[in-house]
Amino acid sequence: MGSICIVTDNTAQFTQPSFVGRNSITIVPLGVRLHGALQDVNAVKASNLPFSADDELHPELVAPSQEQFRQLFMTLSQKYDQIFGLFLSSSLSICYTQAEQAAASLHSHNTISLIDSQTTSIGLGFLVQAAADALAHGLNLIDIEHLIRSLVPHIYAAFCTPSLSYLFYAGFLDQAQAIVGEMMGLLPIFSLEEGKLTPLEKVRNRRHTIDFYQEFMDEFDHLQHIALLQNAVPNAQDARLLREHVQLEFTKISFTEHTINLPLAVLLGPSASGLFLLEATNHKRK
Repeated sequence: MGSICIVTDNTAQFTQPSFVGRNSITIVPLGVRLHGALQDVNAVKASNLPFSADDELHPELVAPSQEQFRQLFMTLSQKYDQIFGLFLSSSLSICYTQAEQAAASLHSHNTISLIDSQTTSIGLGFLVQAAADALAHGLNLIDIEHLIRSLVPHIYAAFCTPSLSYLFYAGFLDQAQAIVGEMMGLLPIFSLEEGKLTPLEKVRNRRHTIDFYQEFMDEFDHLQHIALLQNAVPNAQDARLLREHVQLEFTKISFTEHTINLPLAVLLGPSASGLFLLEATNHKRK
């Protein structure tokens, strides 16, 4: 079995700061363009973004070009025999498509296997950690790919995104919907269905958002992990309410709390929150 490396993007958020196989992962940065200029993603925080986006800010998540992916794959091929790429949903960014086309253009003896995760953030982190663990335990590329594809349908996510203007600039809403929604103070909730943002319902306030998250997780009997994604300015009360619910109803399930990262804040707005659920395999929703 040849050496294998894992490639992902910087929308991934991990439930553990360190984990088995972490050193086998290469993280590709998606750029952020604000005010018409690419930013240093290490210098800008999600909390620096305003609640609403406008033409002056014009937030944009910038995927690596095909040529950048080509150069990356060629560089990694000098050290590794096989490359396993796992990127955020192709419905949220062209990152996966760019990587796929770059891989197709290369003619080498190295194997490059890519997967559209159909998720992002903590959901993507779940999958990358699983791939790294499998690699550390000696699985080959075919088995790792099979494992990850089997896990993709068992990751569920819901988001509350009050900063609808960001959804407009990301291409998920038309401008009229975004303007009216923000003016009315709507709190729409979306799910990630097969990688696509799908509207579920609207709630009236943040407490109702937490109520929705509680009802959402209660639909499952067999969960492995529950993760709360808080907005750029975390709310301790929201986290406490959800944490108490998990402790009461899911006593043996691990629960983690995270703050939205810059790439996802550019797509959904800095005020977005979310809930990620990792379901035990061989089990389905009620």
